[in-house]
Amino acid sequence: MKKIEINYKWCKKCGICAAFCPKNVFDRDEDGKPSAARPGDCIGCRLCEMRCPDFAVTVTEEEA
Repeated sequence: MKKIEINYKWCKKCGICAAFCPKNVFDRDEDGKPSAARPGDCIGCRLCEMRCPDFAVTVTEEEA
């Protein structure tokens, strides 16, 4: 399972992480803030991490 962390101090709520996710892992709240709603669906491609212009998303392997 992957651990997806979002640094909300850096995040400007652009939605790029959600737009590029091939597994639709992210949801956005009413303010546009992303959240990893379905981390179990994450395949670890790290497109969200690579495309984030603010370096606010980090994807790591969660230890069992």
